[in-house]
Amino acid sequence: MKNTPFTQKHIDLGAKMAEFAGYNMPISYSGINHEHAAVRNSAGVFDVSHMGEFILKGEHALDLIQRVTSNDASKLTNGQAQYSCLPNNDGGIVDDLLVYCLETNKAYMLVVNASNIEKDWKWILQFNDRDVEMHNISDKTCLLAIQGPNATKMLQPLTAMDIMNLKYYTFTKGTFAGVENVLVSATGYTGAGGVEIYFEDKDDDATKIWDAIFEAGKKGGIKPIGLGARDTLRLEMGYCLYGNDIDDTTSPLEAGLGWITKFTKPFTNSPYFEKQKAVGLTKKLVGFEMLEKGIARHDYEIKDFEGNVIGKVTSGTQSPTLGKAIGMGYVASNFATAGSEIYISIRNTLIKAKVVKMPFV
Repeated sequence: MKNTPFTQKHIDLGAKMAEFAGYNMPISYSGINHEHAAVRNSAGVFDVSHMGEFILKGEHALDLIQRVTSNDASKLTNGQAQYSCLPNNDGGIVDDLLVYCLETNKAYMLVVNASNIEKDWKWILQFNDRDVEMHNISDKTCLLAIQGPNATKMLQPLTAMDIMNLKYYTFTKGTFAGVENVLVSATGYTGAGGVEIYFEDKDDDATKIWDAIFEAGKKGGIKPIGLGARDTLRLEMGYCLYGNDIDDTTSPLEAGLGWITKFTKPFTNSPYFEKQKAVGLTKKLVGFEMLEKGIARHDYEIKDFEGNVIGKVTSGTQSPTLGKAIGMGYVASNFATAGSEIYISIRNTLIKAKVVKMPFV
């Protein structure tokens, strides 16, 4: 397994460690529910240095990004970021990602999922026929997500950058905790507010930044958070997880990602998706809450009252905030309306649930 620059920190803090996307990652420290509440109510720190980062530069960099992503990156100017996806040629998704505009029309950073770094690199590379300069900086980039309603207030003393007033999906770059060239982005995967910070893994900068964050947040009770709570937090917000809720076989339209699928420009397989939108979807990703005792798990069948299979669960958990079991899954479109009664097949027993609007919280 690979380590991040913070792996020893996690071990020293007593984290429960496990393999994730080839990395030795912290799953939990004090317990998922406790960590989840810390982020919803105050602030927590996630090590997400396993994520992938690519730099694309040159006069044709934007053209390449427009060609391979579903969203319209031409709308981005310096200091803006955008959620998007890489559609494939089969009606599915290669990966979902963030696009950062470092220099308008000239330089961009793509942030991709850890498990898809090599896959995404090869996918984009095959479309690079106009000499766009591409750099995979994943192995030398650290990424910490400091999330929660009090996160920016705790971090502001560490920098002269105005991070407390950063608008959602914008970023700034400067000195943070004495380390130069730190990119601070008002993004995250929790829906609780906060920032994500990117910096190069050199000298002892990783340790310096980690220690400074926890010192600055000590009075406010900042906590280290593992991947377990990251999953429950994102699910409460209805955020898709690649490999669970979206993959090579799921359309962005079926996944409720029509808002990042812009037909104002051509992109990979765009005619297929445009036709799919016009004809209508046969299945849709929905959120649901359990009405009876039971937790829906990935790949459990979803059925109607008569026991006919109408879809399958993609994600499910006991929501720490709501105190009830929730989940996401694809169902036949005629069952996708909020209030629709569905049944989750758990150990050959049909457990009643209902479709609800997302986010859950």
